[in-house]
Amino acid sequence: MIGKLRAVFTILEMIVTVTITIILMYLFRSKNRGLRRAWASMQMKLLGITLEIKGEIDPNADMLVLNHQSVLDIMVFEYLHPKNLAWVAKKEIADIPWFGHILKAPDMIIVERESKSSLVKLIKESKEKLEQQRPIAIFPEGTRSDGTKIRKFKAGAKMIANKYNLKVQPAILVGTRTILDSQNLKQSSGTVKIIYLPVVEAKKGEDWYEKIEQDMSEVLKKELNSDI
Repeated sequence: MIGKLRAVFTILEMIVTVTITIILMYLFRSKNRGLRRAWASMQMKLLGITLEIKGEIDPNADMLVLNHQSVLDIMVFEYLHPKNLAWVAKKEIADIPWFGHILKAPDMIIVERESKSSLVKLIKESKEKLEQQRPIAIFPEGTRSDGTKIRKFKAGAKMIANKYNLKVQPAILVGTRTILDSQNLKQSSGTVKIIYLPVVEAKKGEDWYEKIEQDMSEVLKKELNSDI
């Protein structure tokens, strides 16, 4: 019951603070990245999140590939990453009245699932963001999981990386869904573990993408088993 009440309070708090952040991002466009990071930092404190990090982030990587289990995944990396990430996000989120501007104001990459024309748009906009020195951040699973396993990767991230020969860094998040499960209305303080894997250079004709999927799956399984 307490966890559910905390979840409701957190969601209401985020609605208010996201609204304020959207307004500020439109008013102070040059401060866009700093505003998002400040919001993320505030959420980390309010939610009582402690970070445990293994490995090191490579600020020179062109693409960040992450598993996805909670709305907190984006918040954690908005807080952590030193650069202005360009998130790849679903059109359904961008179409939410008013709150879709959380993607539009910072000029994120918005795609429509199962659309061939959207894939062309994804590749084109990814090039634009890379030219602006904005690393691409993507959830290759395409949707949230329950946090216990890695879903089968979609092709989008591989297409972008192969097209532009990108340096790709995989990273695994563990524990974000335990802290905030918006679907089941549960929230508690806790530790989020982030495991950075080595950067991989994307090359056409090689199985680097499949290898990343396998490595991330094995690391997540190992981490979850170690907590039992």
